[in-house]
Parts: sequence; structure tokens; C-alpha cells
Amino acid sequence: MTSEVLYTGNLSTTCTHLRSGTQIVTDAPVDNQGRGEAFSPTDLVATALGACIMTIMGIKARDNGIDIEGAKAEVNKIMGSNPRRIAKVEIRFTMPKKNYTAAQQKMLEEAGRTCPVCKSLGMDCEQAIEFVW
Repeated sequence: MTSEVLYTGNLSTTCTHLRSGTQIVTDAPVDNQGRGEAFSPTDLVATALGACIMTIMGIKARDNGIDIEGAKAEVNKIMGSNPRRIAKVEIRFTMPKKNYTAAQQKMLEEAGRTCPVCKSLGMDCEQAIEFVW
């Protein structure tokens, strides 16, 4: 098993990663009867996309002797209705001010766009990915 999810009441859960014991608390968003006091499950999906892209870029960077430490992703999730779902995830990656070549930039961007979360989200979820070098 990967994780356990415990419903703690009031539309909240505590999710435990079994291997590490790390926990994440979720709460329903205010636009869906919650308090918005923590990540919502859909917030986690959108954030996972940013983290996954960054991780795959990190692997490619490490394997090619490129330093991307300090890279940042700003994630915006847009919900759709009928049915309620994540309609679009906008992510802006701001890369550290280093002397990346055009080839390095292209290699890292292409690697990021192949991340497993990118490939797992359905076609009904638009992914708007921007890189600022």
C-alpha cells in the first residue's frame, strides 16, 4: 500500500504516506461546503502536477550536471462544473537566474512535460505550462 486516508470529520481527512509516516491534511474547499483550511483533494492533484514536472526536470538536470535548485512553480487550479472537476491547471515555472543554454532549457522543458502526472490527467483537464528563464 502507498497510503492511508482517515476521515477526521467536518469534510477533512488525514492522509499518511506509509513508508515515511509523512501526513497531509485535506479539507473541502469553501466553494464546496468546506472551510478551506488545508489543501483540498483537487488542490493536491494540481500541486502534484507541478511537483511531478519539477521532479522529472530535477532528474534530467542532475543527470546532465545542470543546477536548477531554487526553481519555483506557481500553481493555479480552475474548476469546471457538470460534472465538477479540475478543468484547467495553470503552472508558471520560474527558473533560477543561471546561464542555461537554449538546448538545456529545451531539454528540461521537454523532460518536464513527460512527467507521469501530466500523462495521467485526462484530456478534459487542460494543462497550461509556462517556463520563465
